[in-house]
Amino acid sequence: MKKIVCVAGMILASLVMRAEENVLTEQEKSEGWTMLWDGTTTAGWRSIKTNAFPQKGWEIKDGILSVLKEVYAGDVITENVYSNFTLKLEFKQTHASNSGIKYFFNPKLNGGTAPEFQILHPDHPDAKLGKNGSRKVASLYDVMPAPEAKLRPVGEWNVVMIVCHGRQVEHWLNGEKVLSFERGSEAFRAAVAKSKFSKSKNWGEAESGHILLQDHGDNVSFRNIKIKVLK
Repeated sequence: MKKIVCVAGMILASLVMRAEENVLTEQEKSEGWTMLWDGTTTAGWRSIKTNAFPQKGWEIKDGILSVLKEVYAGDVITENVYSNFTLKLEFKQTHASNSGIKYFFNPKLNGGTAPEFQILHPDHPDAKLGKNGSRKVASLYDVMPAPEAKLRPVGEWNVVMIVCHGRQVEHWLNGEKVLSFERGSEAFRAAVAKSKFSKSKNWGEAESGHILLQDHGDNVSFRNIKIKVLK
């Protein structure tokens, strides 16, 4: 009997934990957070190619939003644009996978390039490219590295936080701030000048834009996507 009760308790605990995904805590509600993805539908998101969400290549299952491998449906972006915000989400990788989170994205500016929080497994070939490791996980893709970023093993969820307040930006991974910079500063522009975006005028300095989840042809999953608009 005790064994049955114990197993039942474990199942109940598992269900409670699952029920807490993709919802706001009472504290988050009081602090002004909102869900950027509801965990079950495509509401609030669309393809970068059309005003509709891709019909293939992305999967919603069990409260998880996933890019399917080698379907190449294209990136998805928020319907709304944001300027000052804190973004939180979790991602889970597969081996040697590549993806990213872009912000201040405008498809009409600089060919659609924008600042990107790099999501990359260390065995992906891109990890060896870029100046000083600027294509490794949590870096400002191809511009500034995040050398202290610690990625969790394949199959585990990683926690991302991106803070954008005016020109100040912070990248956080698994509870640690791993990169901070000032958009438009001398140091920022010098780093951009050494990157693949060197020929793009005022790259990364847009006042507002969409938030983007990247389809790089690899299986990467997202959940608990939340945002807090800052004053």
